[in-house]
Amino acid sequence: MPQSEHLSKQYDQDLDAIRSRVLEMGGLVESQIQTALDAYASGNAALVERVIEEDERVNGFEVGIDDACIHIVARRQPAAVDLRMIMAIGKIVTDLERMGDEAEKIARMTRQLYESNQMSPPKFVDVRHVANVALSMLHRALDAFARSDAAEAARVVKEDAAIDAEFLAILRQLITFMMEEPRIIGRAIGVVWIAKAVERIGDHAKNIAEQVIYIVKGADVRHTDMANVERTALG
Repeated sequence: MPQSEHLSKQYDQDLDAIRSRVLEMGGLVESQIQTALDAYASGNAALVERVIEEDERVNGFEVGIDDACIHIVARRQPAAVDLRMIMAIGKIVTDLERMGDEAEKIARMTRQLYESNQMSPPKFVDVRHVANVALSMLHRALDAFARSDAAEAARVVKEDAAIDAEFLAILRQLITFMMEEPRIIGRAIGVVWIAKAVERIGDHAKNIAEQVIYIVKGADVRHTDMANVERTALG
């Protein structure tokens, strides 16, 4: 095998290995978020601790993937779509790490609410629906990354508006409860923090989807309107 062909194959393998590690990190973060939400629903202390422990693994993935990206840039000097891929991966793993932080926030707030006996029924609002939407956005954003699917990424970006609207509805409901019954203010604020963490998870999923569009189409659609996102992704 010619040396140039050998180097090219090794380069492709290095890129594929980094992509696989990103997807593995994404799967871990998905699991971490789901576990945090299960802990919130059940008050299971073991689940809370599992979420907190997994955050160290998530952080390790971020450091390892960043290091691999630096090395491939130094050795291979990627250009065009490969360079976009490496640049986007650096941003994607940051968003995944921050999602892990949000999962840890949910777990820690859950522990605080249950330990202070502030989670007695009835619970004020059901955050499960918005949480399921956020998890679906993350899963689909990672799938779009795996398949280089800009159209699916655009659909994920569009769905973020629904999460924002649902968070505001939860916030209004909790404010009403606090005004009517001041005794539950501490409990309600805890739920607000959890709902906000879920909303931020949706934001990070949207960010990942925007990076997928950048990889595939070579256009930065951050901070642009939805019409431009869809035009770029589908064009």
